[in-house]
Amino acid sequence: MTFDKIAVVGAGAWGVALANVITRAGRDVTLVARDAQSAAIISERRESPRLPGIKLHDQVRIAGADAARHDAILLAVPAQQLRAAVTMIAPLLTDRIPVIACAKGIERGTHKFMTEVIAECAPSALPAILSGPSFATDVARGLPTAVTLAASDDAVAAALAQAMGSTTFRPYHTTDVRGVEIGGAAKNVLAIAAGIVSGRGLGASAAAALTTRGFAELFRFGATFGARPETLTGLSGLGDLILSCESAQSRNFSLGVALGQGLSPRAAQSGKLAEGAFTAPALLEMANEKGVEMPIASVVAAILDGTLNVDTAIENLLTRPFKAEG
Repeated sequence: MTFDKIAVVGAGAWGVALANVITRAGRDVTLVARDAQSAAIISERRESPRLPGIKLHDQVRIAGADAARHDAILLAVPAQQLRAAVTMIAPLLTDRIPVIACAKGIERGTHKFMTEVIAECAPSALPAILSGPSFATDVARGLPTAVTLAASDDAVAAALAQAMGSTTFRPYHTTDVRGVEIGGAAKNVLAIAAGIVSGRGLGASAAAALTTRGFAELFRFGATFGARPETLTGLSGLGDLILSCESAQSRNFSLGVALGQGLSPRAAQSGKLAEGAFTAPALLEMANEKGVEMPIASVVAAILDGTLNVDTAIENLLTRPFKAEG
């Protein structure tokens, strides 16, 4: 089982980063822009406007929507745009070709995880997910990064990890697809909360408490939806949560900082894509349906929809009844 020809759909920051790192691993890579104008701009500049200062590897080909067939396809598009991207490539897919979601989120309205969207829109494909503690700039520059790649077929997951991996980009493989998806989706919401703590100047002790209690929420949610404990405590769960809750490179954390500093939800989100803002209401609705207690995620969703202000949200969390840790 070999994956020599790989397409990366989506020519934003993450798409360019993945195209570069997979090319360095020795694969034949095509970067697929979703419109002809974007493809032309990137072809000319060898750089994406979404990742300025990072040159696209010389061997990466640029294509429009009509990309040739490949051995595997990575979807480096935002979670709420994944359905449109899968629908676009579905007619080109061969049976059991791996289609790997690289977005961290839950589809609003349907409450579907990314691999479920792939399965629905491209029934002949083998859905997979790539997630973990990684920033596009670090990956594009070749800085050491470890992530998790999950597919229901362990042999496929292992072969994909081998095809994309290198000395600086290490995908660990698993068959726990749902666990990897939950870790990536939930941590974005919790990173917004961590940013609020930072923006409000509540201190390092509060930040540590928030991250720890946030992980407890992530773990409860994951366990309810069938995730394995080792996945939730691994790279795509705890690892990604730690990264996103302490770095301004995280767009979700930065959104939280802006909220903590007093900006309105609309102003804080202006011109920036933070996946957690879209995932928060879906995550909370799913948690409520299963009776999973997620107080931090709840206040994040309420702040984002304008039904709760930051100070009241903090007060609500700090005045919750004392209880045993767990």
